[in-house]
Order: sequence, then structure tokens, then C-alpha cells
Amino acid sequence: MTRMLHLVKATLLPRKPLPGFGPFDTSTTVLRVHPGDLDLYVHVNNGSYLQMMDVARSNLLGDLGGLPRLKAKGWYPVVAASTMSYKRSLQLFEKVTLSTRLLGWDERVVYLEQVFSVGDSFRARGWVAGRFLAKDDSRVAPAAVVEALVDGEAPPSPALPDDVAAWARAVDVAHREQTVRPGP
Repeated sequence: MTRMLHLVKATLLPRKPLPGFGPFDTSTTVLRVHPGDLDLYVHVNNGSYLQMMDVARSNLLGDLGGLPRLKAKGWYPVVAASTMSYKRSLQLFEKVTLSTRLLGWDERVVYLEQVFSVGDSFRARGWVAGRFLAKDDSRVAPAAVVEALVDGEAPPSPALPDDVAAWARAVDVAHREQTVRPGP
């Protein structure tokens, strides 16, 4: 429940925009591991990692000054796919730094990397493919979202790292060329 309240706060009362912060800059969120993040094995539950990542993505939008812009357009983010890799568990009361950065986008989704660390110790990494939807549940083109976030013309998307592009194809979120089937 604690993480849900944290997400509500990060979304409804976003951080102030950071001057000069651009769409490819890394947003940093500092969290502390709470007892509610732990499972019966006394380590952070995998679902808690995802909830922490939700908070950090809202903070990224806050750093860009994007939440009011998206709200004005009636657009909101949803996760299309995510994957995690874990190196070392987070421990109770540890101060965790969650770094979030936009890797790029295609015609369907935006791709983000989120890295958990404690001090200089890498703990886990997540990739997220996200979509933006309008109030009528129609999809919003990622380039249009980036234009709204930068309040101007969207820069071109950088090429995705090969491993992220391969993952996007494997989980079927990557843009794919439309094929026209011949008629009967």
C-alpha cells in the first residue's frame, strides 16, 4: 500500500520540472526499502520493484514538466511490456537510487531503462515498453507524446540498443511493417 500512495503523490503532486532537463536525460529517484516491500522470504518482492519503477517513471515525467501537459491532452501512460534482471537483492531500509532514462521510441511504444543501485552497487535493471492512451482508449503516437513533453518538435529517436530491440521483437511490442495479403 505504501508504494501505491507514493505513486499517487508522484502523479498528482509531481516534482517541479528541472531547468534544462531533456527527454534523454536520466531522472533519479531515491527510495528506501520499507517492510511492506518484503515478501515471506524477507527480500524485496518482484512486484515491489515494478511499483518503485512506476513511481520513478512519474518522476521522470515530473522532471520534464510533462504531467500537466499530458493531463491537458487527456493522455496517460500504460505499460505494454516489462522485463527485469536481478543481480543482488535489496535489503530492508536500504536507500535505493532508481535511475530512469528514455532509450527511444518507435511508431508503437517508448522504451525506458530503469536501474536500481545502492551506492555504487548495481542491484537490478528493468526495461519497460510503454504506450500512451487517450481518454477514448485510442493510442497516442510516441512522437506526439515526446513533442508534448519537450513543448516543441520531437527530436529523432536514437537507435535502440541491440539487446533492447531484440527484446521488443521477442515480446511483440516493437513496430512491425504492415503486410498486405493478396486478395482471393
